[in-house]
Amino acid sequence: MSRSRGLGRGLGALIPPTTAGVDEVDVGLIVLNPHQPRVQVSDESLRELVESIREHGVIQPLLVSTSDSEGVYQLVAGERRLRAARLAGLRRVPVVVKEAASRELLELALVENLQRQDLSPLEEAQAYRRLADDFGMTQEAIASRVGRSRTVVANTMRLLALSEEMQASLASGAISEGHARALLGLADETARRQAWLQVVGRGLTVRRTEELVRRWPTGEAPGTGRRRRRREDPETAALEAKVRAVVGTKVELRRTASGRGRLVLHFYSDEELEALLARLGVSLG
Repeated sequence: MSRSRGLGRGLGALIPPTTAGVDEVDVGLIVLNPHQPRVQVSDESLRELVESIREHGVIQPLLVSTSDSEGVYQLVAGERRLRAARLAGLRRVPVVVKEAASRELLELALVENLQRQDLSPLEEAQAYRRLADDFGMTQEAIASRVGRSRTVVANTMRLLALSEEMQASLASGAISEGHARALLGLADETARRQAWLQVVGRGLTVRRTEELVRRWPTGEAPGTGRRRRRREDPETAALEAKVRAVVGTKVELRRTASGRGRLVLHFYSDEELEALLARLGVSLG
């Protein structure tokens, strides 16, 4: 419930109150927004929406903007509702007309998309990336606009660091977002791919995947380096887990018989480093 309220603030901040009210227009006069970032619509959810519209009509008006063609409107928000209305056989749908420049239309479409509960992790990551690349928004600004924490935005955007084949397996459901996050703990692409093949081939759970990544030879795929990571003793593994729970990132603890060693804390962006230092009480100022 908290997510919906936060995301609502993001969209509401972009759409000022309108005095024009709700109009009805022919569904054939509404064209899709070419900037619409949504790429997948669940068949099941669409069927459910079609049945609901047949029984109750379109309850929430679509958001549209006038286009260059007279009498034609460009969809800003409500693609699923428009598709379902057409499938339900409706000739006209309720709309709110919003005058907006093409740049603002893209931002409106992106933020509206991020309101959706059924966005896939990759769709969400791609929307965040476009807000950053096309509008120069920082992760903090994106988080504020869509009502999420900066950490959530940063971690979601990291999914785009996966290779195309790994992203495809995430999109198809072969691996989950939890698997993907665990695999990103391997910085070396070759090692990450080999771990991914094991995850898919053996059907590993997220917890087993995290263990696989944690025990992987540091920075190397199996057989590519002379030194192999020794098997950790339970005490060292437990200490790593405790530190990881405090700092919120991957941790590597190495100890020798003489009592010396090293503690490595991993980060994957400047923002994550800043957050990590803040947890440790270190100020960059």
